[in-house]
Amino acid sequence: MHTLELLSPAKDAEVAREAILHGADAVYMGATSHGARKSAYNSIDDIRRTADFAHQFRARVYATVNTIVYDHELRSVERLITDLYRAGVDAIIVQDMGILRLDIPPVAIHASTQCDNRTPEKARFLQDIGFSQIVLARELSLGEIKSVCDAVSVPVEVFVHGALCVSYSGRCHASFAACGRSANRGECAQLCRLPYTLTDADGRVIAKDRHLLSLKDFNASDRLDALVEAGASSFKIEGRLKDAAYVKNVTAYYRRKLDEIIDAAPDRYQRSSFGQSEISFEPDPAKSFNRSFTHYFLDTRKPAGIASLMTPKSLGEIISNYDRLNNGDGISWFTPQGEYRGALVNGVQHGRIITSDGSRISPNTEIHRTSDIQFSQKLAKSTASRKIAIDISLDHNGISAKDERGVEVRLPLECTVSPAKTPQNHSNALLKFGNTIYSTRSFYSTLSENIFIPASELTAMRRRLVDALNAANVDSYRFERRRPEDTASVYPSANLDYRDNVSNRLAEDFYRSHGVEKIEPALEIRKTLTSGPTVVMTTRHCILRELGMCKKEAHSKRNRFRDPLMLTHDRLSYSLSFDCSRCEMTITKHV
Repeated sequence: MHTLELLSPAKDAEVAREAILHGADAVYMGATSHGARKSAYNSIDDIRRTADFAHQFRARVYATVNTIVYDHELRSVERLITDLYRAGVDAIIVQDMGILRLDIPPVAIHASTQCDNRTPEKARFLQDIGFSQIVLARELSLGEIKSVCDAVSVPVEVFVHGALCVSYSGRCHASFAACGRSANRGECAQLCRLPYTLTDADGRVIAKDRHLLSLKDFNASDRLDALVEAGASSFKIEGRLKDAAYVKNVTAYYRRKLDEIIDAAPDRYQRSSFGQSEISFEPDPAKSFNRSFTHYFLDTRKPAGIASLMTPKSLGEIISNYDRLNNGDGISWFTPQGEYRGALVNGVQHGRIITSDGSRISPNTEIHRTSDIQFSQKLAKSTASRKIAIDISLDHNGISAKDERGVEVRLPLECTVSPAKTPQNHSNALLKFGNTIYSTRSFYSTLSENIFIPASELTAMRRRLVDALNAANVDSYRFERRRPEDTASVYPSANLDYRDNVSNRLAEDFYRSHGVEKIEPALEIRKTLTSGPTVVMTTRHCILRELGMCKKEAHSKRNRFRDPLMLTHDRLSYSLSFDCSRCEMTITKHV
């Protein structure tokens, strides 16, 4: 049986709770330090509270400890992981291999996408050294994902929705090289979202003030079936800085999509958690922040359409019928000069939008609704509940219950029954589970309606039943533990350079113990950048292809321009090089 996990982001405990209520099988969230989103941190108490809530549904909590670690921080990270283990997290997500050499509890470890997981060889190595789940790079095609899944026996996690990093994850040093803020330390300055001018060696302008490195947002909701067939087990929504409304909407949407796959083949697929979510709104990812959507490289490389060239801001949903707009909606559009504009709607009169600031919109302009006020108002309220189904039976000796998690309890009657003066419906008092997480799937009683049980006893029995189910669930909850390390496994490469992010002595010891001979230290622990050119990004996104200048195409306009091509924004300046055999673009900063 193939177990499928919907994995949602949580910037804090409240968002985590909403993700779980709206159908997430697991959530990932930052701890007090060393998470790849530095501003999305949580206290150990909040993480403990989240784990207690999630585990009711057998949903899991993964803590992100996925930055590189400096030598002087190793012991504090060791204490942090111990605290997370005691708080009840199900796994920690890791980038730095030095963590595997710390004295930490046997908590399961997942290999972050920051580990640059792109090949079957790398995935197999990570499995062999003890990782329980492997988070793949976003850039992979369905065929490449399948090749990784076929090579390992541990679950493979893939991104399915949200923002895309233009560089291979873990191999972007643009932010650090430009302003000392390391993406490998959770401090990315998002330089890829800036407008750049592209020129050739002769200074001729190819594109001016365009967001050439800003990608659209990923949306694989219509390719989930193919990802499942490829062997993926965990389906990750990006967005650890997103608010509750975003997480509610996107989680509910993907929950519905995954359930359709499971319901169509229940003999092949099952959920990794329990409980049916009841949603009070119609989920639609186009109504949440998005830069328009792309499949990225899932299916095939397309000539254009991956980048959001005009703006890095949200484009929401396209509105073709202005009558669908409501007063207070946020809209955006592009002027004939290509300027991105936005305003609030004050009304629609005679087919013309009246904006809050008096902006005039040219006829036939494409309108994007970036904020649906009625939808936002719905999401601001309580919008979901999640219930565990239980089967209950009652007889002369007591009450029994078994729920969908497999938890089973039996309680004796704690009162003396007597003949009823009038027929008594015992289920009326027993089955009112109210604000608990339980709902009755079936009820069977061998007691005659002529048997009297005081209503107070029936109510008390129901409460004891809930307490017993909760306690039994806690007692029977199974944590996955860290897999043993195969000390004989050999790393796929004998040489590591600064892009492999070795930033402490334990990481260096780890790699050497697995056959690596040459190790260059991480860029972040050097006092200064290396003199001369430094590669700061490597990406599958190709600006030439996006602009119709692909060197592989016979009629490309690429031949009009002379190498090297340069990207500039204010004081930032980068040269571009292209490996057409691998279809990769390299971005280099010159010091």
